[in-house]
Amino acid sequence: MRLRYPKTLITGPPGVGKTTLVHKILNQLEPIQAAGFYTSEVISNGRRVGFELRGLGGERRILAHTSIGGPYRVGKYGVDTEGLDEFLSGLNIQASTTKLIVIDEIGKMELFSRKFRDLVRDILNSDIQMLATVAMKGGGLIRETKQRPDVHLCEVNRHNRDRLRSFILQTP
Repeated sequence: MRLRYPKTLITGPPGVGKTTLVHKILNQLEPIQAAGFYTSEVISNGRRVGFELRGLGGERRILAHTSIGGPYRVGKYGVDTEGLDEFLSGLNIQASTTKLIVIDEIGKMELFSRKFRDLVRDILNSDIQMLATVAMKGGGLIRETKQRPDVHLCEVNRHNRDRLRSFILQTP
Protein backbone atom coordinates (compact mmCIF):
# COMPACT_ATOMS: atom_id res chain seq x y z
CA MET A 1 0.00 0.00 0.00
CA ARG A 2 0.99 3.62 -0.46
CA LEU A 3 -0.39 7.05 0.34
CA ARG A 4 -3.32 8.04 -1.87
CA TYR A 5 -2.13 11.67 -1.90
CA PRO A 6 1.56 12.72 -2.00
CA LYS A 7 1.13 15.42 0.66
CA THR A 8 -1.27 14.17 3.34
CA LEU A 9 -2.04 16.23 6.42
CA ILE A 10 -4.01 14.98 9.40
CA THR A 11 -5.64 17.47 11.75
CA GLY A 12 -8.03 17.28 14.66
CA PRO A 13 -8.40 18.27 18.29
CA PRO A 14 -5.73 17.29 20.84
CA GLY A 15 -5.99 13.71 22.04
CA VAL A 16 -8.25 12.48 19.23
CA GLY A 17 -5.70 10.01 17.87
CA LYS A 18 -3.69 11.78 15.15
CA THR A 19 -0.38 10.22 16.18
CA THR A 20 -1.98 6.79 16.56
CA LEU A 21 -3.38 7.11 13.04
CA VAL A 22 0.08 7.99 11.70
CA HIS A 23 1.52 4.86 13.37
CA LYS A 24 -1.20 2.65 11.88
CA ILE A 25 -0.63 4.11 8.42
CA LEU A 26 3.14 3.58 8.67
CA ASN A 27 2.58 -0.04 9.70
CA GLN A 28 0.46 -0.66 6.59
CA LEU A 29 2.63 1.07 3.99
CA GLU A 30 4.69 -1.03 1.67
CA PRO A 31 8.36 -1.00 2.66
CA ILE A 32 9.59 2.49 1.92
CA GLN A 33 12.57 4.58 2.98
CA ALA A 34 10.92 6.89 5.52
CA ALA A 35 12.42 9.58 7.73
CA GLY A 36 10.96 11.93 10.28
CA PHE A 37 9.51 11.91 13.75
CA TYR A 38 6.46 11.75 15.91
CA THR A 39 5.72 13.37 19.24
CA SER A 40 4.68 11.64 22.44
CA GLU A 41 3.59 12.89 25.83
CA VAL A 42 5.95 12.79 28.82
CA ILE A 43 4.00 11.57 31.83
CA SER A 44 5.12 11.87 35.45
CA ASN A 45 2.99 10.77 38.40
CA GLY A 46 0.00 10.40 36.09
CA ARG A 47 0.25 13.96 34.74
CA ARG A 48 1.53 15.27 31.43
CA VAL A 49 4.68 17.32 32.03
CA GLY A 50 6.04 17.60 28.52
CA PHE A 51 6.48 16.30 25.00
CA GLU A 52 9.21 14.13 23.52
CA LEU A 53 10.32 13.89 19.91
CA ARG A 54 10.90 10.35 18.65
CA GLY A 55 12.67 9.74 15.37
CA LEU A 56 11.59 6.86 13.16
CA GLY A 57 15.07 5.42 13.71
CA GLY A 58 14.76 5.49 17.51
CA GLU A 59 16.26 8.94 18.20
CA ARG A 60 14.73 10.78 21.18
CA ARG A 61 14.78 14.34 22.51
CA ILE A 62 12.61 16.41 24.84
CA LEU A 63 10.79 19.11 22.87
CA ALA A 64 8.92 20.83 25.69
CA HIS A 65 8.64 20.42 29.44
CA THR A 66 7.24 22.21 32.45
CA SER A 67 10.80 22.45 33.84
CA ILE A 68 12.21 24.26 30.77
CA GLY A 69 12.51 28.02 31.14
CA GLY A 70 13.16 30.60 28.48
CA PRO A 71 11.23 32.79 26.11
CA TYR A 72 9.57 30.05 24.02
CA ARG A 73 6.45 28.85 25.78
CA VAL A 74 3.15 27.23 24.97
CA GLY A 75 0.95 27.23 28.04
CA LYS A 76 2.89 25.77 30.96
CA TYR A 77 5.55 24.21 28.70
CA GLY A 78 8.91 25.71 27.85
CA VAL A 79 10.10 24.74 24.38
CA ASP A 80 13.72 23.70 23.68
CA THR A 81 14.17 25.19 20.20
CA GLU A 82 17.93 24.52 20.14
CA GLY A 83 17.26 20.89 21.03
CA LEU A 84 14.69 20.65 18.24
CA ASP A 85 17.20 22.05 15.75
CA GLU A 86 19.85 19.51 16.86
CA PHE A 87 17.30 16.69 16.71
CA LEU A 88 16.27 17.64 13.16
CA SER A 89 19.91 17.82 12.04
CA GLY A 90 20.48 14.27 13.27
CA LEU A 91 17.55 12.78 11.37
CA ASN A 92 18.92 13.33 7.85
CA ILE A 93 15.34 13.88 6.69
CA GLN A 94 16.16 15.08 3.21
CA ALA A 95 18.55 12.27 2.25
CA SER A 96 18.45 11.36 -1.43
CA THR A 97 17.03 7.91 -0.58
CA THR A 98 14.09 9.24 1.47
CA LYS A 99 10.74 8.50 -0.18
CA LEU A 100 8.41 9.54 2.67
CA ILE A 101 8.81 12.19 5.36
CA VAL A 102 6.74 11.94 8.53
CA ILE A 103 6.21 15.00 10.72
CA ASP A 104 4.13 14.86 13.89
CA GLU A 105 3.37 17.73 14.25
CA ILE A 106 3.31 21.06 12.52
CA GLY A 107 2.26 22.93 15.65
CA LYS A 108 2.94 25.95 17.80
CA MET A 109 5.84 24.40 19.73
CA GLU A 110 7.72 23.28 16.64
CA LEU A 111 7.16 26.56 14.81
CA PHE A 112 9.37 28.47 17.24
CA SER A 113 12.25 26.90 15.27
CA ARG A 114 13.25 28.62 12.04
CA LYS A 115 15.00 25.40 10.96
CA PHE A 116 11.71 23.52 11.38
CA ARG A 117 9.71 26.12 9.44
CA ASP A 118 12.25 26.08 6.60
CA LEU A 119 12.26 22.27 6.58
CA VAL A 120 8.47 22.07 6.31
CA ARG A 121 8.42 24.55 3.43
CA ASP A 122 11.22 22.67 1.65
CA ILE A 123 9.38 19.36 1.99
CA LEU A 124 6.11 20.86 0.78
CA ASN A 125 7.90 22.25 -2.27
CA SER A 126 9.63 18.95 -3.04
CA ASP A 127 8.49 15.78 -4.81
CA ILE A 128 8.94 13.69 -1.65
CA GLN A 129 5.79 12.22 -0.13
CA MET A 130 4.77 13.75 3.20
CA LEU A 131 2.56 12.41 5.96
CA ALA A 132 2.13 14.98 8.70
CA THR A 133 -0.14 16.04 11.50
CA VAL A 134 -0.97 19.70 11.77
CA ALA A 135 -2.55 21.73 14.56
CA MET A 136 -6.24 22.33 14.12
CA LYS A 137 -5.92 26.00 15.00
CA GLY A 138 -3.21 28.49 14.23
CA GLY A 139 -2.10 31.10 11.75
CA GLY A 140 1.16 31.55 9.89
CA LEU A 141 2.68 28.33 8.59
CA ILE A 142 -0.12 26.23 10.11
CA ARG A 143 -2.76 28.04 8.05
CA GLU A 144 -0.48 28.36 5.02
CA THR A 145 0.22 24.62 4.99
CA LYS A 146 -3.43 23.62 5.31
CA GLN A 147 -4.49 25.98 2.52
CA ARG A 148 -2.01 24.76 -0.09
CA PRO A 149 -3.77 23.32 -3.16
CA ASP A 150 -1.31 20.40 -3.35
CA VAL A 151 -2.07 18.98 0.11
CA HIS A 152 -4.88 16.70 1.13
CA LEU A 153 -6.21 17.59 4.58
CA CYS A 154 -8.02 14.95 6.63
CA GLU A 155 -9.78 15.89 9.84
CA VAL A 156 -9.84 13.08 12.36
CA ASN A 157 -12.48 12.77 15.07
CA ARG A 158 -13.69 10.04 17.40
CA HIS A 159 -16.22 8.83 14.83
CA ASN A 160 -13.99 8.53 11.75
CA ARG A 161 -10.55 7.76 13.17
CA ASP A 162 -10.82 4.03 12.51
CA ARG A 163 -12.04 4.54 8.92
CA LEU A 164 -9.62 7.29 7.85
CA ARG A 165 -6.69 4.92 7.40
CA SER A 166 -8.33 3.19 4.43
CA PHE A 167 -9.13 6.59 2.91
CA ILE A 168 -5.51 7.83 3.28
CA LEU A 169 -3.96 4.62 1.96
CA GLN A 170 -4.21 3.53 -1.66
CA THR A 171 -4.45 -0.17 -2.32
CA PRO A 172 -2.49 -1.48 -5.32
